[in-house]
Amino acid sequence: MNAEQLNITARELTAPGKGILAADESFPTIKKRFDSIGVESTEETRLAYREMLFTTSGMEEFISGVILFDETIRHMASGGTPLPEVLSKKGIIPGIKVDEGKIDLPFFPGEKITIGLDGLDQRLKEYRQLGARFTKWRAVITISDGSIPTAFCLLANAHALARFAALSQEADLVPIVEPEVLMDGEHTIERCEEVTLAVLGQVFDQLRQHRVRLEGMLLKPNMVLSGKECPVQAGIEEVADATIRCFRRVVPAAVPGVVFLSGGQSPELATQHLNAMNRRPEQPWELSFSYGRALQGPALNAWQGKAENAPEAQKQFYRRAKLNGLARYGKYTEPMESVDE
Repeated sequence: MNAEQLNITARELTAPGKGILAADESFPTIKKRFDSIGVESTEETRLAYREMLFTTSGMEEFISGVILFDETIRHMASGGTPLPEVLSKKGIIPGIKVDEGKIDLPFFPGEKITIGLDGLDQRLKEYRQLGARFTKWRAVITISDGSIPTAFCLLANAHALARFAALSQEADLVPIVEPEVLMDGEHTIERCEEVTLAVLGQVFDQLRQHRVRLEGMLLKPNMVLSGKECPVQAGIEEVADATIRCFRRVVPAAVPGVVFLSGGQSPELATQHLNAMNRRPEQPWELSFSYGRALQGPALNAWQGKAENAPEAQKQFYRRAKLNGLARYGKYTEPMESVDE
């Protein structure tokens, strides 16, 4: 393991004014995205869509890395260049999602565990050869009644995240550790903060036990938010305060950066929350983004599966990337949403 290079890559991924595009949708997820615009999800349409995104002129000004899916990292662009190379030529770091999705946690109704550790060491070697320089693994934590999440669910998912991170670093790949506390439910922002604190506490305990180099990893967490069905929705400033308060209590300063997931928020709200956090006094880590739908949504709607719509779709993608780049400095303002970039 080249610890110094891992730290350099982690810092490149959280460079000032930049963040990560999550383009690692699984087959069921990308099908849902395409269904929303009436486009069939085939290998050809998936390649056309992602190539359209990755060839957006100027995206490298605001996008430092792209998380790819197993199919995508093997795809060739229309000119015959592998997609990871298309990104690398723009100065964008290719990465890869390596978990294999979630299943029910046996004997723990309502809770999930992420699978994919079997054979991961060999897959990581292949992904490294295909051009990946970082990896990502997602765990999902549900809040329902007072008994969920259970302590065992937190431990099981934290252990898997730490094993993934250790294997990634052993393969000279920067792990992005993603423990997501889901927004689904009626829970308050206070309950979300309580659970997020417990989740991150377990995750960093396991990372230390697995001897993961914190300087050579990134954290991809949820923001501390009210549940979607909660009758009282916390405001932007309250979310920023609660999230930073929670993280300062549990996320070690050795971690170079926090790259937030958007977690079902609208593109505008995800940007507003990130912006508010970056307006707070300086934190020990870079506060960045690793958004999927919050970066792609307007572009997908503009594209509609038609090649002639690609220029407008790229314009929409570039615009959202730029707005999130501004939020990295706390310089995003609401009127910019109406500005034609």
